[in-house]
Amino acid sequence: MKKSPIFKRIAAMGTVLLSVSLFSGCANEQARPEPQPHQERSYEVQAKTFESKITLGAIGDILIHDLVYEDAKKAEGYDFKPMFKPVKEMLSTPDILTANQESLVGGEALGITSYPSFNSPFELSEAVMDAGVDIVSTANNHSLDKGYRGVEAQIAYFKKIGLPFVGTATSQEARDKIVTMEKNGITLAFLSYTYGTNGIPIPEGKEFSVNLIDRDLMKDDISRAKKVSDAVVVSIHWGNEYQRYPVDEQKNLAQFLADSGADIIFGSHPHVLQPMEWIDGPNGKKTFVIYSLGNFISAQLRDYKDIGGMVTLEITKKIDENGSHIALAKPDFSPTFVYRKNGRNFRVVPMEKTGAYGIANPEEMTAETMAHMTQWLR
Repeated sequence: MKKSPIFKRIAAMGTVLLSVSLFSGCANEQARPEPQPHQERSYEVQAKTFESKITLGAIGDILIHDLVYEDAKKAEGYDFKPMFKPVKEMLSTPDILTANQESLVGGEALGITSYPSFNSPFELSEAVMDAGVDIVSTANNHSLDKGYRGVEAQIAYFKKIGLPFVGTATSQEARDKIVTMEKNGITLAFLSYTYGTNGIPIPEGKEFSVNLIDRDLMKDDISRAKKVSDAVVVSIHWGNEYQRYPVDEQKNLAQFLADSGADIIFGSHPHVLQPMEWIDGPNGKKTFVIYSLGNFISAQLRDYKDIGGMVTLEITKKIDENGSHIALAKPDFSPTFVYRKNGRNFRVVPMEKTGAYGIANPEEMTAETMAHMTQWLR
């Protein structure tokens, strides 16, 4: 079949257009400019910094005399929680709060007893935790009041309720382990030591059970603690009972701890408040020390033995191009008073609020206490 003249013309035009298109495409390809090398660009990158803050708090002796535990006695068991209710809001303000657990908490199986050989009900520790305490120091002169079995009973119960502790142990491995707590990216290591155990010998082969003050031991512990924490907190049972100022032995030991790398020192044993201050450590570092936190709760009264309080300290961690840095600042003290009426209804009360409990001149008492505690701060 023959193609028509019209079809032949259309085919010829298509061939021409295709040729033009191919030529044009080649021409455009040849006209492209040579690729240029990438230009080098520089930018100034700001150094990244990280900053975090926490507040560390500490309270003094939790020392449960017979008047106190008899006041807490119920038809079944004991209830100490009402005693801490007036200060519960105050105790909730620090991110981490430590206390000196002076009387052994060994439970009823060992017999609940008072001075001179203390043993408190297990319910006490539940109330302490409920009040806001996060960790307790257990190395003190009453640690062995019920012998090694008391140490075992107390530790077993603390583990059961999840209450961290430091100062006593049931194995060498546990004693050597550094106790740490972390909050907001800041890790604190806690250590605890006592001058003695009221003449009760540490059982042979159980030397790990109570941390005694030993300079070589403490220096080594602090060195190890610094490797796993941002700051080292030392609770230490020292000094003379009922003296409102530290003796030279306390001052010298505090300086040794600071020189060894301790950042914060919380003292106990005198049962009355002793001042707080900054002491110089190595390389211009400042160490904070409060020589005695006094009684937080006990049945002792008058001559400042019913006055305690909570100390707080701001800890700031900063990480920049030069590394990690810790700064301590804003030490503060909140005085408390142990109220009771006719030997009952024990309550730990913020001192400034004791007027509601019939205590005269709470403002004057508070001002006097604050002046005593802050007189060495600079």
